[in-house]
Amino acid sequence: MAHVSYLLRVYLEDRPGSLGVLAVQLGSVGADILSLEVVERGNGYAVDDLVVEVPPGSLPDSLITAAEKVNGVRVDSIRPYSGVLDTHRELELVDQVATASRNDRLQVLVDNAPRVLRVSWAMVITKASGGVLQLFGSSGAPETPLTRADWLPLEHAAQLDAEGDWVPGAWQEMDTRLAAAPIGSNEKVVLLGRIGGPDFRPSEVARLGYLAGIVSTVLRADE
Repeated sequence: MAHVSYLLRVYLEDRPGSLGVLAVQLGSVGADILSLEVVERGNGYAVDDLVVEVPPGSLPDSLITAAEKVNGVRVDSIRPYSGVLDTHRELELVDQVATASRNDRLQVLVDNAPRVLRVSWAMVITKASGGVLQLFGSSGAPETPLTRADWLPLEHAAQLDAEGDWVPGAWQEMDTRLAAAPIGSNEKVVLLGRIGGPDFRPSEVARLGYLAGIVSTVLRADE
């Protein structure tokens, strides 16, 4: 059987050696760290995303238990990970969008945004008479349609209230966290969903905004 990979998001004290101690503890349950990305740094803490590989049959709970044995470490979330490990995800996506045919560019964006931004699905929506129109959606996008988006027009990237009364009940039942950014105009946005959390960190929202801004520039070049 093949090894299994998980994406582990952890809060840890931002002090020398803390990551090394964490790596030792994860190694004690047979986990290998394949990649590390610093999501955010604050006053005395860091939020890191670790992709770890474990032997077949290992339970994800064992990773949580091992990690939280380290003083100052808290596991925020753990999810199966099947993405490609790469270090310049945003730049590669911008290149894919720019080289796609004009009519396919937003589909390329939503198809690849889940891998790049580590979310469950992506869609492009716009405000329409009487509600919302979904223009493009990735695989995994909810079958239950979005009929309201009271927050449109949107001026800048933001995490959205996942419990707002505009959120379909099926989305809420799956504990879907949401973020969006304007693309091309403030009435057209790319909407991201992350099923089961975690919440979008401010740095993740900022990255979404930068990415949407660059893609908007590419789209305007077609006009």
